[in-house]
Amino acid sequence: MRKLKLQGFNNLTKTLSFNIYDICYARTRKQRNEYIEYIDEAYNADRLTDILSDVSDIIGANILNIARQDYDPQGASVTMLISEEPITSEHISNTEAPGPLPDYVVAHLDKSHITVHTYPESHPGSGISTFRADIDVSTCGRISPLKALNYLIHSFESDIVIVDYRVRGFTRDVRGRKLFIDHKIDSIQNYLSRDTRERYQMIDVNVYQENLFHTKMLLKDFDLEDYLFGDAKEDLTKTEKRQIRAQVNKEMLEIYYGRNMRGR
Repeated sequence: MRKLKLQGFNNLTKTLSFNIYDICYARTRKQRNEYIEYIDEAYNADRLTDILSDVSDIIGANILNIARQDYDPQGASVTMLISEEPITSEHISNTEAPGPLPDYVVAHLDKSHITVHTYPESHPGSGISTFRADIDVSTCGRISPLKALNYLIHSFESDIVIVDYRVRGFTRDVRGRKLFIDHKIDSIQNYLSRDTRERYQMIDVNVYQENLFHTKMLLKDFDLEDYLFGDAKEDLTKTEKRQIRAQVNKEMLEIYYGRNMRGR
């Protein structure tokens, strides 16, 4: 899309919302408690603050204030107030291509925000424990929050990722003509790096006339050893491992498709 000449501030609100899920098999109460403790340590408020600070850099913002909270018994949230800073065309663009990787909680960018909340949970009967993080990145201005998606997915390394992107409102060009979107987008997938696209099975549901884009991502394959927490991997027979793998896979499919499945 050619460079647009706008009248005044860009009033479009671009919102990226996504959920990430991490799954683990923890058979005993001790293992489940250890998993929750591990998640709370790995994704505590300080770590989430670091992640969102990097996100604010990616979308070109200044951090004004930070509020963070670790919850009892589990979970964390972070809120940042940020303001938009001048962005040169060399800094980052809205082209339909992946944003930067992690080599480089709620945030407010002028009239916009970024949020993250975590939800560790487990069920004593199934042996399955899950970790969910809800993240929202909303920007008012030229840069799309989709540029932060690639970094965020690599920061959490999740089994399932469910992404929504919406452009709301309108802005005007110098002739007074309304613009309901200011960048080209065919699919959220085009903003993901090649290694991510190769690791995940993906489904798109897009409503182009409403500027609504939806992508679901499911890990294609996994090593069961990575899903056995604590001493859960000890003394398991091949049959038990096969049953646990089926249980973990069923959990992934139920979350991915949003419905309970019959059988194992």
